[in-house]
Amino acid sequence: MSPALAVPLFAFSLGVTLAAARLFASRLDRLGVRFGFPEALIGLLTALAADGPEISSALFALAKGAHDVGVGVLVGSNGFNLAAMIGLSALLTGCVRLARETLWFEGAVGLVITLIAAALLLRWLSPAGAAIVSGLLVIPYLAIVVAGPRFRGPHLTRLSRALHEHAAVERPPDTSSDPTHHLLGLIVVDVIVIVAGSAGMVQSALSLAGDWHISHAVLGVLILAPLTSLPNALTAVRLGLAGRGAALVGETFNSNTINLGFGVIVPSLFVTFAALTTLGKLQLAWLVVATLFTLGALARPGGMRRSEAVVLVVLYFAFVGGTLVGS
Repeated sequence: MSPALAVPLFAFSLGVTLAAARLFASRLDRLGVRFGFPEALIGLLTALAADGPEISSALFALAKGAHDVGVGVLVGSNGFNLAAMIGLSALLTGCVRLARETLWFEGAVGLVITLIAAALLLRWLSPAGAAIVSGLLVIPYLAIVVAGPRFRGPHLTRLSRALHEHAAVERPPDTSSDPTHHLLGLIVVDVIVIVAGSAGMVQSALSLAGDWHISHAVLGVLILAPLTSLPNALTAVRLGLAGRGAALVGETFNSNTINLGFGVIVPSLFVTFAALTTLGKLQLAWLVVATLFTLGALARPGGMRRSEAVVLVVLYFAFVGGTLVGS
C-alpha cells in the first residue's frame, strides 16, 4: 500500500473508530439507565465500550502476526491511561481523591490483572493458569459490582456503597423513544464499525511503518496506543474536573483490566504470543512500577496531588523516551 493511500486510510479509520466507540458507549449507557443497571455496572460497560479501539487494534495486529504491535498497543494504552486519565486530572484540579474502600478494591483488581498478564507474557505463567487465576479474581469482583447494596456485612456493605456512589459518565435521563431492539441493533453496527476501523487503522499503520522505517515498538506503544485511548482520556478529564475521583479511578483501572484481560489473557488461550524483546520486558516492568506508584499516590491522605501527578507524567515521558531510544 502506497503512503498516498495509507495516510488518508489511517486518518479515516481512526476517526470512524473513535466515533463508533463514542456512540457505542452512549448507547450502552442508555440501555443501562433504561434497565436500571447498578451504577458501577454501567461504569464497567462504559469502560468496555471505550476500550473497543485498543482491544480491536491489538487483536487485529495479533491476527496479522505483529505480536509486538498488539502487545505494545495494550501496554502503551495502559500507561497512557494512568498518565492522561489520573495524572492529568490531578494536574488540572489539584488532587484526585476517593474512598479507601474503592481504591483498594478497584486498584487491587487492576494491579493483580497487570501482574498476571506480565507473568503470562514473560512465560512465568501458563495461559490456562492465567485464565483461572484471573477468573477467581474477576468473578467475585463482578458479583460485588452487580449485586451492590444487596451484600451484607460491615465491610462488604461499605464497599458496595462506595462503588455504587460513582458513575463512569455524566448521564442525562433516558428520554429516547428508540425501542430497545433498535438500540441493540445499532450497538451491533457500532461493534462492526469499530472492528473494521481498527483493521483499516492497523493495516495502514503497518504499511506506513514499513515505508517510513518506524519500528513496531514505536508504532504500537507511542502511536496507536495514545490515539486509541483518546475516548478514555476525554471522559477522565471531565470526571476529574467534576471532582468525581472514584469514577475517574474506577474508569481507569477498569479500562486497564479490560485491555489486558481481553487483549492478552483470553487470546493467549488460542494464540502463542511471541517472546518479548528486551525493550518489551522493560516496558512491561515500567507499567507495573507506574501502576504501583499511582496506587501509592492515591492512597496518601488527601489523594494524589499535583506533585505526585507531575512525577507520574514525567514517568510517562521517560517511558516514551526510553521506547524511542530502545527502538
